[in-house]
Amino acid sequence: MESSSVVHDLTPLVEPAKKVYVLDTNVLLHDPTAVTAFNEHHIVIPMTVLEELDHIKDRRDKTVSREARIAINMIDKIVDSASPQAIQEGVGIPSADTQGSRGTLAIYPDQLINDDSDVPYLDGTQDQANDNRIINVALKLQAENEAAFVCLVTKDINMRIKAKGSGLLHVEDYRRDRVLDDIDLLCKGYQHVEGDFWAGIEEVDTIREDNITLHRVPRNAVPDAYPNMFLHDDQDFLAFVHRIDADYLYLRCDSRDNLMNRKFWGLSPRNLEQAMAMSLIGNSEVDMTVMTGPAGSGKTLIALAYGLHAILEEGRYSKLIVARSTPPIAEDIGFLPGTEEEKMAPWLAAFDDNLEILHGSDESCTGSIDYVKERANIQFKSLNFMRGRSFNNAYIIIDEAQGLTQFQLKSVISRVGEDSKIVVLGNLAQIDNKYISPLTSGLTYLVERSKGYDHAGIMHVNGIVRSRLAAFAEENL
Repeated sequence: MESSSVVHDLTPLVEPAKKVYVLDTNVLLHDPTAVTAFNEHHIVIPMTVLEELDHIKDRRDKTVSREARIAINMIDKIVDSASPQAIQEGVGIPSADTQGSRGTLAIYPDQLINDDSDVPYLDGTQDQANDNRIINVALKLQAENEAAFVCLVTKDINMRIKAKGSGLLHVEDYRRDRVLDDIDLLCKGYQHVEGDFWAGIEEVDTIREDNITLHRVPRNAVPDAYPNMFLHDDQDFLAFVHRIDADYLYLRCDSRDNLMNRKFWGLSPRNLEQAMAMSLIGNSEVDMTVMTGPAGSGKTLIALAYGLHAILEEGRYSKLIVARSTPPIAEDIGFLPGTEEEKMAPWLAAFDDNLEILHGSDESCTGSIDYVKERANIQFKSLNFMRGRSFNNAYIIIDEAQGLTQFQLKSVISRVGEDSKIVVLGNLAQIDNKYISPLTSGLTYLVERSKGYDHAGIMHVNGIVRSRLAAFAEENL
């Protein structure tokens, strides 16, 4: 009991200017590096969190088990050589900024907390026991350190409500991965200029670079422009931002007719946004294209059509890899019979549907699809099994990316090898991960972080082209 008194008194451990953050398990699964995200402040990890991570690290779901192991390893590196008393009081967290003050990390033995009349205490059913133990840690620290800012950080909305209802003053969502304050501010890959674009330009130079005619205009003409975006106005003006420097934008003008007449594998665009997406995805200088938009806007069809065009007609790549994250209900994928492609078939049926659209007019639709699958070397993969591999000379489509965290997307994109292109697709209105919102989705993070990269392109494809009923459902149901 003597050691527990050390744990329960943070007064000598936490400076008044520092804050105390108690982390829930889902925060470390969402971002295994979260212990480094709180600057100079004091982080407390309840023993229950470590127990949950230990249980999760052996799950068959390779995505979440891998992140649990990374979080455990990061904690171990910090507390490895510290004494038991130091671990309970707080161990310095290594910081890249050697001049700045470091935060501290402590492990709290919450099994020592019991019902105390002076401190709020949550009991409950077995399925709520772990959440309640974590909340009890924050309540205990708040009661014993009245002058300190004690905050529970969790991505579980119901847990936040329970903590507030139990008397905890400060409860927050994990916001390190939030790159926007409003999802309506998310980049779309194009900008509409009202009226006549050229009427607002005071100076313009025309230059030639690599057999391309570029119009150089002042950077402040479109202050929020970024590489590989489109500009269009109410007249006939349409231009592509070829590159940007400190003072100028370099625009490559195009025509709407030229974009609308482009075809991939027999597919033609039905609206300007689809046309811009097809132009962007076909650009050999763009290694990664991120396409967002509602269901039925043609994202998957465009990505698939270009893949077949680039492999079978242009010979740019040697294989087409289609991947998506299997939902939690699919954790037992390893027990399904058949090959990996056959196991993934239920969750990748949309690609078969799109192949049928591209070959629906063929005399033998099924035969054409089987022939194309073999000739284009189409491979269906689960994202859970892609880590640790490198994909060279491949065209890669990542579908349903809106449910992935930034950490998951980074680990997949870092697998892209030489002479490969990746297309990331997602609809932020269809997130089925209870810990992810449009603002914290890895897809949102990817759009914002990659918009300034010269070899990445972004396009929001709007306008439902599936059917009038689908358009009604998307807007009204």
